[in-house]
Amino acid sequence: MSEVNLDWISEHQLRRLDEMLIVVDEDDKVIGVDTKRNCHLNENIEKGLLHRAFSVVLFNTEKKVLIQKRSDTKLTFPGHFSDSCSSHPLYNSTEMEEKDALGVRRAALRRLQAELGIPPEQLSVEDIVFMTRYHYKAKSDQIWGEHEVCYLLLVKKNLTITPDPSELDSYRYLAQEELEGLLDEAARGQARVTPWLRIIAERFLFKWWPYLDEVTQFVEHHKIHRV
Repeated sequence: MSEVNLDWISEHQLRRLDEMLIVVDEDDKVIGVDTKRNCHLNENIEKGLLHRAFSVVLFNTEKKVLIQKRSDTKLTFPGHFSDSCSSHPLYNSTEMEEKDALGVRRAALRRLQAELGIPPEQLSVEDIVFMTRYHYKAKSDQIWGEHEVCYLLLVKKNLTITPDPSELDSYRYLAQEELEGLLDEAARGQARVTPWLRIIAERFLFKWWPYLDEVTQFVEHHKIHRV
């Protein structure tokens, strides 16, 4: 892939392209392994390559959700507003454990600490709640894109945030009406949001938000939403 331009990617992001991701079928059954680079090439996505991922929505005790602005050096959707943290479990025994989505939750803990700088003593796997899954596809540009079965994870806790600037440019906590306003701005071309943030907000968050204290009623472990 020497002909593919990656000039905007930081060294940190470039190294992460060699991470080995979990290739799955549309029912989230593991069928193989491939690099992050290959999993995000549109030419492979168009042939059906699909991998496992996760999205975290992090609420503080004021019931505001953390929205980050992705770094301009990210591979896909650079500079876009997005969920609190999104990434991939890796192809290893620790992050592939299926029971209670433990492997994915471990991966989420790893990335929350890496991206948001959350101190290890403030957050554990037990704080990360597996809610449901969704399957989506989106092009970032002509070369790169996303095609994921994504685990939607929920955290409700006040945490110390020290973000890694190679991962995100900024973050803020938004109330529901503020997130609705951000999505409206994006629809008018006045802001850029990742496609999965819009999916998460419109399909899930806006339904959950009034019931955050009793959100277990929305848990759907056996369902994969096709969006």
